Amino acid sequence: MRCPFCGNVDSQVKDSRPAEDHVAIRRRRFCPACAGRFSTYERVQLRDLVVIKSNGRREDFDRDKLQRSIRLALQKRPVEHERMDQMISGIVRRLESLGEADVPSTTIGEIVMESLARIDTVAYVRFASVYKNFQAADDFEDFVLELRPPVQKEK
Repeated sequence: MRCPFCGNVDSQVKDSRPAEDHVAIRRRRFCPACAGRFSTYERVQLRDLVVIKSNGRREDFDRDKLQRSIRLALQKRPVEHERMDQMISGIVRRLESLGEADVPSTTIGEIVMESLARIDTVAYVRFASVYKNFQAADDFEDFVLELRPPVQKEK
């Protein structure tokens, strides 16, 4: 593994342990050239996914891009880092198990929204505001009203 600090290709693994609820392996590495320490993660990848954007453009699925968008939605929310990583791994496994290498971006967005709704409604609304391209405060209000159960009238 190439050292991110000096570019040396001969880094050494100092420690390996399971991560993300045993779906990844975290490796602590040491670079003998610059004495830098860094971590890498190894995950099983069932297939190479391609995202089909709404404009028809195709691009390789990027787990880091998914992770950044979910972290942004969960920013300053009381959700543990481990829970977030488990959710991201679950989303990726679900996408891989769809059976198709080509996945529409709308499918990814819906799965992310479904996952966020289960763990944090504020993050769900944040993500939805970007995903559904809210333009005004009324868009938020309408969306939040859909989340609330109907009010029972007293007799």
